[in-house]
Amino acid sequence: MWEPPPALRLIGIGWYFVLVVVGGLVGGFFLDGALGTRPVFTLLGLVAGLGLGIFGGYSFLMDVLREQPPYRGKRRDGT
Repeated sequence: MWEPPPALRLIGIGWYFVLVVVGGLVGGFFLDGALGTRPVFTLLGLVAGLGLGIFGGYSFLMDVLREQPPYRGKRRDGT
């Protein structure tokens, strides 16, 4: 099975974060419109989206970093 390169996976993490936060905002906005409780559910959707984005983004990032070999480059002092 094809495994995307790490740079592409990091872009995917960014898109995941954006979609989760925007999804929470939009869902909360529509709930507020339907229930007339503006801005309660919009703010709750924002907080939930940020929480899910941070948790999921951290999990995805750790998966990407776990699969990378350790960096063995030269130090600036040449050693």
